[in-house]
This record gives sequence, C-alpha cells and structure tokens, in this order.
Amino acid sequence: MSTKVKRQMATRSQPAGAEQRLKELGINLPAPPEPFGTYVEAVQTGNLLFLSGMLPTEGHEAKFTGRVGAELDVEAGRNAAHRAALNALAVARQHLGSLDRVTRIVQLGVSVATSGDVREQPKVADAASELLEDVFGKDKNPCRLVSGVASLPLGTPVALEVIFEVAG
Repeated sequence: MSTKVKRQMATRSQPAGAEQRLKELGINLPAPPEPFGTYVEAVQTGNLLFLSGMLPTEGHEAKFTGRVGAELDVEAGRNAAHRAALNALAVARQHLGSLDRVTRIVQLGVSVATSGDVREQPKVADAASELLEDVFGKDKNPCRLVSGVASLPLGTPVALEVIFEVAG
C-alpha cells in the first residue's frame, strides 16, 4: 500500500485512537532505544512528556550515518527522520503504556546534519511530521523548529526532540 493511500486511510479514521491507526497503517514500532549516555529517554512533568533527542537507531547502533548534501541525499534523510520518529513513538508508548494517552503533540524539533549550502531541511523534517500526523491526526499537529547542524551524535543525519501533552 502506498504512503499516500495509508495517509488517506489515517485521515479518514480520525476518530480511531493512535494505537488503532498504527494497526491500520501496518506499523509495528521498534523496540524503544536505550540511552547512549547518562540521561533518560523520557521525562514527564505534569501533563507534558519530553523526549530526549531521538536518533535513527536500531538496537544500539545508528541505522543511518552521514550528512544530507554530502554522504546522503534528501530521500535518505527523510528515511532517517521517519526512523527517528518511529523510535520516538516507541519511547512514548513505553513510558505511557499506550499512545492513546497523547492528547496533543506540542512541539517537534528537528536537527538535520547537512553540508555546505543545503536548504532542504524542512523536506527531511516533513517525514517525521507526516508520520506523527498519520498516527495522531492533523488536529494534533505540533509547532515545529527545523535546524541545519554540522554534526549529530553517532554521525546520524537527524535528531528529533518531541514534547507531547498527555492525559491523566
């Protein structure tokens, strides 16, 4: 099934919860990543859940390395952003017990490692935004900050920061 068709299905099924949308989209979340240093992946204070910089990792290794505009093209950067967003969802689910507890995505910060005069960071970031919209619905879209940076941990091309508003 094409991504466009999957997005249309998710949009039509807005009343369904995030967990149901994952099933409809055929998305199986990866195991939540473990910290690569002395920090925790998620902190909840009140009704806000803050996620540490989510990287495009699998297990305890980078799944993507390089900079957009040098070793990677925009499409590879988008794939990395999508993987980082899957990891963010996995961490949120682990912390909350269910993604249905998310009432809003407050903010999405996307850092994209680039070289030279690359200006397509928003296109790379859109892959993470699109996944979050598919899972939570357009009405829960966050505000977003996208930045180009020289390098990121483990040599990955993308790092995400996510703030969720959660129920009870």
